[in-house]
Amino acid sequence: MKMSLDIASLNAAYAAGTLTPETVLAEIYTRIEVEGERPVWISLFSRKEALAKLKAAPKGPLWGIPFAVKDNIDVAGLPTTCACPEFAYTPERSASVVERLEAAGAIAIGKTNMDQFATGLVGTRTPYGTPTSVFDPDYISGGSSSGSAVAVAAGLVSFSLGTDTAGSGRVPAAFNNIVGLKPTKGLLSTRGVVPACRTQDAVSVFALTCADAARVLDVAAAFDPDDSYAREAPCRRAYEPIAQGLRIGVPSSELEFLGDNDTKRAYELATERLRTLGCEIVPFDFSPFRETAALLYSGPWVAERLAAIASFAESKPDAINDVVRGIIIGAGRIKGTDTFTGMYQLADLQRRARTEWAKMDAILLPTAPTTYTIAEVLADPIRLNSNLGLYTNFVNLMDLSAVAIPAGFRTDGLPAGVTLMGPSFGEGRLLVLADALHRSLPDLKLGATATKLAQTAAVPTAPSTRIAVAVVGAHLTGQPLNTQLLERNARLLRSTRTAPGYSFFALANTTPPKPGLVFDGKGAGNIEVEIWEMDEASFGSFVALIPAPLGIGTIKLADGALVKGFLCEAHAVAGALDITSFGGWRAWRSAMASA
Repeated sequence: MKMSLDIASLNAAYAAGTLTPETVLAEIYTRIEVEGERPVWISLFSRKEALAKLKAAPKGPLWGIPFAVKDNIDVAGLPTTCACPEFAYTPERSASVVERLEAAGAIAIGKTNMDQFATGLVGTRTPYGTPTSVFDPDYISGGSSSGSAVAVAAGLVSFSLGTDTAGSGRVPAAFNNIVGLKPTKGLLSTRGVVPACRTQDAVSVFALTCADAARVLDVAAAFDPDDSYAREAPCRRAYEPIAQGLRIGVPSSELEFLGDNDTKRAYELATERLRTLGCEIVPFDFSPFRETAALLYSGPWVAERLAAIASFAESKPDAINDVVRGIIIGAGRIKGTDTFTGMYQLADLQRRARTEWAKMDAILLPTAPTTYTIAEVLADPIRLNSNLGLYTNFVNLMDLSAVAIPAGFRTDGLPAGVTLMGPSFGEGRLLVLADALHRSLPDLKLGATATKLAQTAAVPTAPSTRIAVAVVGAHLTGQPLNTQLLERNARLLRSTRTAPGYSFFALANTTPPKPGLVFDGKGAGNIEVEIWEMDEASFGSFVALIPAPLGIGTIKLADGALVKGFLCEAHAVAGALDITSFGGWRAWRSAMASA
């Protein structure tokens, strides 16, 4: 296929009149006919139906852009099978995310193959044929969104939808040399998606470039009142230039590559390239993340897979793939007490992770430690599948956003990948950083196509004013409201203290407990504060959350600098306990805990 299917190139060609969507669809269907429907596709719209969709499509930002949909996501008129023929049903309405894409003019081509009931990272657990790496038919494609990744990498569509619970939207991207965006849970609606683990599922995007993933995200992301797990983004998505000194976390402990030195070298090269982009490489304790990854498969969340299809699994167990059946039916052993124990463990791990996030703005990890042949996976399906999730399984449980990108090729010609991860709703920053890293690597092509990355458009960025704000209490690192800063991609600049003249009080009847900082000219000051920085839109949404009697004013720091920060109305501290002598909220809380 001579034409590049990346969205920016197609949009430019359509605008210039050098290419039409009809021509693109014709070439796509010709290629599908040559290669065959299986194993990439489970069902397809006919060429005639696709052209009819194009004729009716609105001329929105994705007009004439072909895409594929994983077969656990509803598309009106095509069966949803979850790669299990006896489970199939044909929905009258498409999933919310598909509706939004089609309203922007995108053209759904068909439904793609997958690991049955989205249970697996390998792509081998399906009766519709086994998708393979586009670079070697002996090797796995990755899963569970196997067909979605292969369709993009092979140049059959511009982008595709997958789902991601444990890495299903990232591992197949690594194995097929494409981009895999795992958005924050709830940012893309899951209404019309057959759940795997409903509390942890996210609709994901496979694309040829980070710029394409950003275009799709901007169309697909919206709060959906029909989705019980939908979330409203706390601030607008910011595609800002990379800030100098952006802190990228790499584990301080030795990473496991299972003997794959080529993938290890690719990861090390990506780390060095980030340095050349002006980033600071910061070591961090990976243990809470690693322990969370183990919790996904060994903890109670496996029972959600049974809850999703309980009646079908009970009535037709023999219709389920042997490996998948063992996992799902086996979850019936999990007790209610196990669920709460797992939730408590996760809360402890999340608290430990927050301490590490105070050191860094994003994490860089290998997407997968290695890859396997289909024969190897079939011979040892559980253990090898678990190995592939070593650096992906914790992301949804930790409520992170992530972008997987290509990182070069092994000596045997198979691709390796890395993933950048950040706090929830951090997709804008991650996509800009991932795009720059992707483009810094030598002579990469898009998937298995002939188009070079350098020939495509980058993520468009725009500078924004950033505002520093001093926090003194419940928003400090490790305190209960610190997540409000992390959700807004705020960056911790430094810890310092106030100038003299400030008094500090423990406010009564506040939940969670909060202090009040007041300038009265009498207090000793020297109160601990953290300085966080965020963009204007994030600052505005942050201030909107602050309840009376607290507010934002101007605080003088010990070095004489002035900064916006938390202050309290004077009337609210009348009769409140003066805790100035403790020098800060954490010191006071520690003293109370000891007492």
